Amino acid sequence: MLLAGATIGGLASADSVVGVDEMICAAGQVQICIENDTCYAASAADLDIPDFVVMDTKAKMVSTTRASGQNRSTSFTSYSRAEGLIYLQGMESGRAFSFVIDEVSGRMTVAVSRDGLSVTVFGACTEQNI
Repeated sequence: MLLAGATIGGLASADSVVGVDEMICAAGQVQICIENDTCYAASAADLDIPDFVVMDTKAKMVSTTRASGQNRSTSFTSYSRAEGLIYLQGMESGRAFSFVIDEVSGRMTVAVSRDGLSVTVFGACTEQNI
């Protein structure tokens, strides 16, 4: 599963993404919850979350950066903007994922779930052409 991820203390800095179609996103905090167990903090690296991802809302695609050398991508089936928020949702390999990005602050919340397990990521996005 492709998620934004860079393990940094606290939340990553964010920028306005109002009207932006291509963004680079990174995780600041990651938590994993296991059914009948507990929830705990995890590092992006422990969960194989890429350091950065590119969100392309026109192509409906989330991809790793070229510099990462990972060549991973996932399409999302649902995309909308409403009341200052960007919503992206999709499914891949038995997992459902949902991104919510605040357009003004660039703050990102991601949820990925499959049977018996969920991962939550808090992070930040900025315009790709920085």
